[in-house]
Amino acid sequence: MDRKIFMLLIGLVFGGGIGFLVAAGNGVTLDGHDHATGHGGGHDHTAMVPIVLPAGDTAPTLAAKVLKDPVSGWNLHVETTNFRFAPENASTPDVAGEGHAHVYVNGEKLARIYANWYHIDHLPKGDVMIEVALNSNDHRELAVANTPLRVGVKIENLND
Repeated sequence: MDRKIFMLLIGLVFGGGIGFLVAAGNGVTLDGHDHATGHGGGHDHTAMVPIVLPAGDTAPTLAAKVLKDPVSGWNLHVETTNFRFAPENASTPDVAGEGHAHVYVNGEKLARIYANWYHIDHLPKGDVMIEVALNSNDHRELAVANTPLRVGVKIENLND
């Protein structure tokens, strides 16, 4: 092997390794988030202070339905007013009236969604609570007059 190529490969290996060590030491991870600072010392959006909006005709509303899919799984339908799903602005500063939703199954976060419909492939057997929360672009949960914009739908899943 040509000595120049060999030296280049050695430099890439050591340089890459040192780069990863420096990044990890500063809280940077491969998931695109800085874990050294932020929301309670980690990536826990639940620790963030919600955005409280005034009640009234322009306040967002939220409703949800869960329907058994005819083939497999379940279909979640999220209905909102005065709110726009804005996937192009995810993880950017808050803009009034836009954002995304977080979906929880039995209290565990399942997904972030950017539209009114979401297919859930599998749910645990038995009684299941599916919750949807509206969130701003910067992931803070939205509330109207101190009431979180969060709804729950309880279903009974008889399938495995």
